[in-house]
Amino acid sequence: MAAKHGNLSINSENIFPIIKKWLYSDHDIFFRELISNGCDAVTKLKKLDMMGEYALADDYKAKIQVIVDPEEKTLKFIDNGIGMTADEVEEYINQIAFSGATDFIEKYKDKANEDQIIGHFGLGFYSAFMVADEVEIDTLSWQEGAKAVHWTCDGGTEFDMEEGTRTEVGTEITLHINEDCLEFCNEYKAKEVIKKYCSFMPTEIWLSKAKTTDTQTVTESEKLDTDEVVEEIKKEKEEDEQKYKIKKRPELLNETTPLWAKHPNDCTKEEYLEFYRKVFQDYKEPLFWIHLNMDYPFNMKGILYFPKINMEYESIEGTIKLYNNQVFIADNIKEVIPEFLLLLKGVIDCPDLPLNVSRSALQNDGFVKKISEYITKKVADKLSGMCKTEKEEYEKYWDDISPFIKFGCLKDDKFCEKMTDYILFKNLDGVYMTLPECLEVNKIDPDEAEDAGNADNGAADGEKEAGAAAVDENGEKVEAEVVDETEKVDGEVLDEDGEPIEEEKKEKVIYYVTDEKQQSQYINMFKAAKMDAVVLTHNIDQPFVSQLESKNEGIKFQRIDADLTDTFKAKTSKKAEKEMEEQAENIAKLMKKALGKDGIKVKIEKLKNKKISSMITLAEETRRMQDMMKMYSMPGMDTGMFGKEGETLILNANHPLVQYVLEHQDGENVKMICEQLYDLALLQQAPLEPEAMTKFVARSNEIMMLLTK
Repeated sequence: MAAKHGNLSINSENIFPIIKKWLYSDHDIFFRELISNGCDAVTKLKKLDMMGEYALADDYKAKIQVIVDPEEKTLKFIDNGIGMTADEVEEYINQIAFSGATDFIEKYKDKANEDQIIGHFGLGFYSAFMVADEVEIDTLSWQEGAKAVHWTCDGGTEFDMEEGTRTEVGTEITLHINEDCLEFCNEYKAKEVIKKYCSFMPTEIWLSKAKTTDTQTVTESEKLDTDEVVEEIKKEKEEDEQKYKIKKRPELLNETTPLWAKHPNDCTKEEYLEFYRKVFQDYKEPLFWIHLNMDYPFNMKGILYFPKINMEYESIEGTIKLYNNQVFIADNIKEVIPEFLLLLKGVIDCPDLPLNVSRSALQNDGFVKKISEYITKKVADKLSGMCKTEKEEYEKYWDDISPFIKFGCLKDDKFCEKMTDYILFKNLDGVYMTLPECLEVNKIDPDEAEDAGNADNGAADGEKEAGAAAVDENGEKVEAEVVDETEKVDGEVLDEDGEPIEEEKKEKVIYYVTDEKQQSQYINMFKAAKMDAVVLTHNIDQPFVSQLESKNEGIKFQRIDADLTDTFKAKTSKKAEKEMEEQAENIAKLMKKALGKDGIKVKIEKLKNKKISSMITLAEETRRMQDMMKMYSMPGMDTGMFGKEGETLILNANHPLVQYVLEHQDGENVKMICEQLYDLALLQQAPLEPEAMTKFVARSNEIMMLLTK
């Protein structure tokens, strides 16, 4: 061919500086682009062979070679793919943004499918100019009679193209690296970047160092015909296998058939674990995994791992790697991966993703939403299936995966809808129950409960019971009860107008605990009454139960210290009730004066458990508002204002201390006793404020000193 000098066909003289600086956010990405182009070239040649238009040699082995040369400051990318003619170089290289892959697909669309053709934009080659002062191409086309082509460009808008000297079909690209990017000529840096982007590309990638003096040792059985022997190592024993010191071989850097590309039935547990360790450098075994394998209506494969998360010391954000035809695109692309799934670790490969020109971001496409919805559905199907068929395993994982599932329910309505019946709640005895199980009603005879309560000098079961499983005095499981916060007449539940309420419309209360140590007094009351509660200790539980209430009519969650139900109260006559009303007014004045709190609400009740002197209840709505205010730390807002409205101090008229206060209202130590009763009640619910704790300790010492007199 005649030598040629010309101008690149572009629309603006300034496009090259733009490509060099702004086409890709990461300069190391040129490795991915040039190797991807090599993979495309190999794939095209194989397809031509399959269609009978070209015959591959019997010993043909597809490969891409990357050769670093720190002395010459060059990088070479060599493939044995389809190659290019002079006309194709003119068309695909000199005319920026005309994609050879797109043209190939169009030409052969009736003879071959599009699988594994990576390039779509024709700009990847020019990423080389982000790091190179000059780029050379040496290529020879597969076409019979084609002549080799040599092309060179120094990063301006001019190129030189002439007949080349290459004798093998394929392409060799040489980058003359600029001074600012010489790190890419380092063998270890090149390996790091190739591993990052190309670990699973479909063609073998071999890395080597030019003019290397490095050696490696192999045995006779390991030695290959292609090895260059430097030294024959002397045997120590006659029976030892002969060893050789050879010139360091090129290193294979990728796995051409990743685990996600295989059918799940063909993968073993050890393969899944080994893949996890290799890809994520995490040697803690994952809890379990989901293998995605879909061909219609779009092609997507992948593996999602549920890692064991240390909530206290580790970031709970996982890593989901997105691939396009086994080419790494990016981590955690939120358009594809639902936000709540970013807690997981995994890989997803979707050739159908609509990428932008840099392959690192997604175009706004409704198709992407469908992919995201499919991933969510598969995760929900896996989890619900485990709960149905592998309940014991599911329970074993629950404490680790519950924050993730609850977060998913808050973020995704469809996921929440699928998972609601498979959310587990752990009761006070450590038994796991689903929401439907928590709501099962199994009435207990009130008289039996009363007898049990009296025997314990504690609480007993009354007409209103909490929903969850319990254990009786013999260690036998008692099914959960649910409180119906409504009036009953002759066994029927009536509404405000005295009309019977249909069973499905009754409000059912599930009691819960947020701190088993802090709320131990209330827990003891519940257990004594054979009532139960579920344990909700995570920060996400509060918004989660609010969502469950909003989506499930008739269900109410209430913390065990939110109210004092009739279950815990002793039966009293009308005369006794009237006396208590009078006493309540007097003791309320006394407590307000002693505590200096005019706004405090005080009630006096006769509790079954005579060991309890005082306790505090805080209305559920008030406490939730307090929690919300603390969570969002709204400036200028006094969170204590809600407590003043919803907080009630309850004094047990059956306790000797309360009786003493009632009988000695003007006594010398009554003020101190009132303060102590209040602080003791507070301590059962939450830690005291620093100043209050200081006073409590001093007062406790003073009380003990009185005992010594």
